[in-house]
Amino acid sequence: MVPDHWYDINGVWSGSATQLPDGRIVMLYTGSTEDGVQVQLLAEPADPSDPLLRCWVKSESNPILVPPPGIGLTDFRDPTTAWLNPTDKAWRIAIGSKDQEHAGLALVYRTKDFVRYDPLPTLMRVVSGTGMWECVDFYPVAFDPAASGEVGLDTSVPPGPGVKHVLKTSLDDDRHDYYAIGTYDAETDRWTPDDEAIDVGIGLRYDYGKFYASKTFYDPVRRRRVLWGWIGESDSERVDILKGWSSLQSIPRSVLMDTKTGSNLLQWPVVEVENLRMRGKRFDGLAVQPGSVVPLDVGKATQLDIEAVFHVDVDASAARSVAGAEASYNCSSSAGASGRGLLGPFGLLVLADEGLSEQTAVYFYLVRGADGKLSTHFCQDAFRSSKANDLVKPVYGSSVPVLDGEDLSVRILVDHSIVESFAQGGRTCITSRVYPTKAIYDNARVFLFNNATSVNVTAKSIKIWELNSAYIRPYSNSL
Repeated sequence: MVPDHWYDINGVWSGSATQLPDGRIVMLYTGSTEDGVQVQLLAEPADPSDPLLRCWVKSESNPILVPPPGIGLTDFRDPTTAWLNPTDKAWRIAIGSKDQEHAGLALVYRTKDFVRYDPLPTLMRVVSGTGMWECVDFYPVAFDPAASGEVGLDTSVPPGPGVKHVLKTSLDDDRHDYYAIGTYDAETDRWTPDDEAIDVGIGLRYDYGKFYASKTFYDPVRRRRVLWGWIGESDSERVDILKGWSSLQSIPRSVLMDTKTGSNLLQWPVVEVENLRMRGKRFDGLAVQPGSVVPLDVGKATQLDIEAVFHVDVDASAARSVAGAEASYNCSSSAGASGRGLLGPFGLLVLADEGLSEQTAVYFYLVRGADGKLSTHFCQDAFRSSKANDLVKPVYGSSVPVLDGEDLSVRILVDHSIVESFAQGGRTCITSRVYPTKAIYDNARVFLFNNATSVNVTAKSIKIWELNSAYIRPYSNSL
């Protein structure tokens, strides 16, 4: 798609495709007109038999939607995949926007032919103070494993027993992706969160690192919902221009409802990633004493898939005075992996050089509150990720739910300058862009570490595979 008409000459922006029951595929996307107005546009494949749908034809009816009254001319973008409303058998789409009081919102439109659209009188959702909603996504998830099993749901699956709906937005104000789980009322086309305290834009995030403008789609072959995210750079624009490129896509993730907590999603790298695994090593029962760093001999460590399970001897520390414990913890404002607390940090150092002058830390940090209960934080520290100076090197992270009887687990995907991590089966995810100058190619290493002062940690199981490159080649119909 290229900007070649008056209605998209200033930009072909985000959109979504919908496959109709008869096999027809329609795509809606946002264009920026020659006057800078954001409008919605329709396109269809030039050759529906092309498996890659490489060429598209823009509709002669474009633009099919313009900003409605009360909506800013540059605050109207990113249509969702359409879903079929069971009450009138017509299609719905949602589009992100904001009002004049800086409340983020999702508009809903009704259509039967994808050319003519009727605005609905009610808004799907409005959240005060969240600003412009970009890249809105709306889809159902199964939350009753006894009824549905661990499967994704088609976008048009209606509300009902065993079905919840996710509303997600990318906030233009802070460039993060937020989601919430709730109930969709098909009669009114309104969506209500299960918990308003963690509403869209103020609660849960897909990823607590460098991750934005994401979108899901339903894969009917594997019966799964797949999430893609855009990962920007953490270096300077000057460097991006010199290297000739910037930004990339995340590893695709499958998305499921976490039926154990009932309050969050699970994100996990799609199973196809495992096809890239090559040589692997396993380490079991490694004790990591307070203040220690343990090297793991895995060979070349620039492209890795790591699965680790930790057991923490919390009971031994329970007898310590609660008065001496920390009341709270924040990954982003902490000292990162170099800080020391009673029960953390501990985890792994990846993309590290032999002398640990460069390292990216992926770690857990436990806090015992005044009530004696433990909370678990999952963080990723890029403070010492590179010797380069013109970089942003933050500590990312958030809390992660850990249920009674669960050990702490993490999966880490490492690929030269990117680290994607998934804690507790994907309840909390973090992506970091890092640019090591010494920990590259054969000089990259992996270490365990424990900077807690008062807790013994056992790495019950660590599996590390070297990953092959994907070697993406041009598609050929003859293959």
